[in-house]
Amino acid sequence: MTDRNFGDKGRESLFELLADLPNLITNLIKAEIEQVKTKAKHLGSYAGKGVIFFVLALIFLFFAIGTLVAVAILALALVLPAWLSALIVFVAFVLIAVVLALIGLKFFKKLSDDPNPVESVKKDIRAVKGEGEYDRY
Repeated sequence: MTDRNFGDKGRESLFELLADLPNLITNLIKAEIEQVKTKAKHLGSYAGKGVIFFVLALIFLFFAIGTLVAVAILALALVLPAWLSALIVFVAFVLIAVVLALIGLKFFKKLSDDPNPVESVKKDIRAVKGEGEYDRY
């Protein structure tokens, strides 16, 4: 900023105030950039720590699911042979995986159904020109 006090601004002419405007805008932009940098550091720090704990939780969840699969096999082994219990649980997981893959494939097929942005712009241009078919309200 300038070396004048804020109270002196009341006695300055319009031209002097306008001359100070570029410096004020530059200082404002620099202050905003510093504030964004500080906020980014703050967010990065906490987001990084949060991601670490989230990944750790996912690792423990992965092992918990494995333990649950073992429990299912052991529970079936009480009434069936152990190899058959493991095979039944395996087949159940494969069937679930196939169903989820088919659902995912359905979503991937819908990707090609989306309108092409270039064609949409061309249609808009034709509508402005009064050519082609378009919605009229």
